[in-house]
Amino acid sequence: MTDFAYDIDADGVATITWDTPGRSMNVMSQAGFVELDGLIDRALGDGAVKGVILTSGKKDFAGGMDLNVIARMKEGGAGGIFADVMATHGILRKIERAGMDPKTLKGGKPIVAALPGTALGIGLEIPLACHRIIAADNPKARIGLPEIMVGIFPGMGGTTRLVRKMGAMMAAPFLLEGKLSDPKAAKAGGLVDEVVPPENLLMRAKEWVLAATEADLVKPWDAKGYKMPGGTPYHPAGFMTFVGAAAMVHGKTFGVYPAARALLSAVYEGALVPFDTALKIEARWFTLILMNPSSAAMIRSLFVSKEALEKGANRPKAGDQSVRKVGVMGAGMMGAGVAYVSANAGIEVVLIDASQDAADRGRAHSEALLDKGIQRRKVTPEKKADVLGRITATTDYAALSGCDLIVEAVFEDPKVKADVTARVEAVTDCIYATNTSTLPITGLARASKRPAQFIGIHFFSPVDKMNLVEIIRGKATGDVAVAKALDFVHQLRKTPIVVNDARFFYANRCIIPYINEGIRMVAEGVGPALVENAAKLVGMPLGPLQLVDETSIDLGVKIAMATKAAMGNDYPDDDVDRVLFWMADQKRLGRKAKAGFYSYDEKGERLGLWEGLAHRYPADKMQPSLTDVQHRLLFAQVLEAVRALEEGVLTDIREGDVGAILGWGFAPWSGGPFSWLDMLGAARAVEVCRGLSAQFGPRFHAPALLREMATKGETFYGRFAGEKRGA
Repeated sequence: MTDFAYDIDADGVATITWDTPGRSMNVMSQAGFVELDGLIDRALGDGAVKGVILTSGKKDFAGGMDLNVIARMKEGGAGGIFADVMATHGILRKIERAGMDPKTLKGGKPIVAALPGTALGIGLEIPLACHRIIAADNPKARIGLPEIMVGIFPGMGGTTRLVRKMGAMMAAPFLLEGKLSDPKAAKAGGLVDEVVPPENLLMRAKEWVLAATEADLVKPWDAKGYKMPGGTPYHPAGFMTFVGAAAMVHGKTFGVYPAARALLSAVYEGALVPFDTALKIEARWFTLILMNPSSAAMIRSLFVSKEALEKGANRPKAGDQSVRKVGVMGAGMMGAGVAYVSANAGIEVVLIDASQDAADRGRAHSEALLDKGIQRRKVTPEKKADVLGRITATTDYAALSGCDLIVEAVFEDPKVKADVTARVEAVTDCIYATNTSTLPITGLARASKRPAQFIGIHFFSPVDKMNLVEIIRGKATGDVAVAKALDFVHQLRKTPIVVNDARFFYANRCIIPYINEGIRMVAEGVGPALVENAAKLVGMPLGPLQLVDETSIDLGVKIAMATKAAMGNDYPDDDVDRVLFWMADQKRLGRKAKAGFYSYDEKGERLGLWEGLAHRYPADKMQPSLTDVQHRLLFAQVLEAVRALEEGVLTDIREGDVGAILGWGFAPWSGGPFSWLDMLGAARAVEVCRGLSAQFGPRFHAPALLREMATKGETFYGRFAGEKRGA
């Protein structure tokens, strides 16, 4: 089986068609590169061939490099990686020079990339080496270089070519942010050269090949007198660009993402030397990044594991459980969000609330989101009508007839949830999912006549933006219910994790200690700015004080009161509550009240830490080190992750890592809590725990599992990869 087909027409135009067998989208492998190289040699060596069109046999061009292959490249060590990357540079450079004389730059054959749809990663790096890029006018297509999002950077020439084509400043969003564009925006941004109607794509590509002159084939950086757009680092304008870029990267990454630093170094150093030397520099920095454990962990969690979970790695065998009609109980913020994403996925929705006004407001939430999409030109009026047409807002439970899934999203009160459960089960017998972030599912299932069909499903807010969904299996929950929930999440194009029942499940049991530790430190006299910045400097997207402001302080009070009532004398967070309850008494309830740990303007924009906090809890003259604060914030989270695994709440470490990054933004550079502990080493982690627990108490005691692994010299991925616990 081959990845590429080769054909020559009567006019001498060769077409190389990329069509990876068994894949919905083309991905490049090492064998694929070898095959492409051979076909390029064939075309360049055939006197009858006047030029080449490189296109796809699928609706899209390519989804990038197979990251499973990249993940395995480390096995060859730094030397092997560098050799492989340089070999790829050689293939793309061959396409770029296209047989021309290296001295005169004449005699080459035109090679054009014809992109029918999405072109990402290597799917754009290869076209960048071609002499022209023509894209079909496909609004759903996405074109760009998103590698930075999974801990690497475009290392097959994309970094060097894009900077030389556009200049460092214009290339920055595509390289440093992984910005993706539709074809028209890609043309406006300089990524592609032409956009044509889809039916004219190959015809226009052939026209260009037959009309191309020798001058059309010479890339600007190969031409005499080339000057980089925007200037090189030693040019006055370029100097300011590179200084600004360095500041921008540090401002966004806080220095914890090695790929961003390496990319910037490759760009800066490459801009000082000839093109071929710049490619070698890019390859060296790319090799360094692939050898960095952070990049390997990010690739594993954000691509390999995430993709496996989305494809149902832990799905029970229960036949197709796709959802055709869903009943959503409760039209508040969560219910309205679930209704929107369901209808947007093509599912019929019955949205029920106690009053028609409330139900209509829930449906109006979808309308508002769709209107925003229209304003941004991402949604058509026709799509808006289709989505809204799938949502029936009502108070009538009889409308639930025909539903194959119920998602209950009413107030977080067991009595209210029990009442809704009984009323729903009186009119339907389908799978019943309760949306909750804290209430144990087994307890809620007592209100059900069919506990095997009762399951927990925890959407994160806002539902339309958050990609993670936590599925909670109660003690009586059956496999069909789990499969139904997983298939539903798959239809919504979100990422699921499945956990066993316990108070706070997995995500909240880890994030609440993070928030509490930050508040506890403020009460101890640690400067709030130190707490917040320590968190960001270790890769957390929000400091603990900002996070509690965003989620609301009164919600924190409610959770604390409910937890204390459940735990009694074992409750460990009275010192945190003193701060939290005092803030609530001051009517500082967070961002929604425009008053919390931070001060806000009238628009709700954050201005800075609230001065009153320092008056109530003045900072000590002697402050802890940055590392000590970071250890407290990180270990508060990762020790709970280990305990969740130890107790069988978490059954798969992949779900633990992916869930942590997608659910609450746990330091993505680390690959997740288990990946981070593997980088740190179990023995070192136990040593840090020993010091923290001696100073701050038993919450930092190393779990028995971690101590055992330290004794045996084990890693989590070495011990648990592919193994499920407590399922």
